[in-house]
Amino acid sequence: MAIILCLETATTNCSVAVAIDGEVKAIREENDEKFSHAEKLHVFIEEVLNEANINRKELDAIAVSKGPGSYTGLRIGVSAAKGLCFALDVPLISIPTLDVLVQQVEQTGGYIIPLLDARRMEVYAAVYNAAKKQIRETKAEILDENSFSNYLKEGKTTFIGDGANKFKQLCSNGNAVFLDHKFPSSAAMATLAEAKYEISDTEDVAYFEPFYLKEFMLG
Repeated sequence: MAIILCLETATTNCSVAVAIDGEVKAIREENDEKFSHAEKLHVFIEEVLNEANINRKELDAIAVSKGPGSYTGLRIGVSAAKGLCFALDVPLISIPTLDVLVQQVEQTGGYIIPLLDARRMEVYAAVYNAAKKQIRETKAEILDENSFSNYLKEGKTTFIGDGANKFKQLCSNGNAVFLDHKFPSSAAMATLAEAKYEISDTEDVAYFEPFYLKEFMLG
């Protein structure tokens, strides 16, 4: 039985959950455009542990969303996760942020394309099949009316994330489905983290860094 604390801070959604064997037992999250993660994260950690009646020393691992996403948000989440791992002497599990988004979609056939806002008309994107297996690498790209046309012409393609609304304004293809007010959540990390824990797919706590994809930009 694995007890895993899941931290998701890659976007405006500050989200913390504690899961046992991949099942969420308690969760706290708040979507704040002002990025209140520094103030909220450790409060949420204490609240979910108390609600689940779990002592920190009972945790088997810490899971954190690794990016891409907000530079500041990722730094806060990863710093907290690494601090807990060092203090508790437990392994660190990293989950790609776009994988977390994709877990929120259920469909048969077609494609799932998570889009995270990267300012202006740029997004962080990857492509997954309906089985939620990544089939195209993650990259930063500027959207236009022809973006993802090779997937759209083949059938239903679901776009999810805070960058989906940008593409919705450009895309007129009838195969496109938009879930444009969805954010990565620690609730969707639980099964992914459990699967990695079972095969000891963990990070070197001392050297692990978030997957920023792009260099830090102010503003």
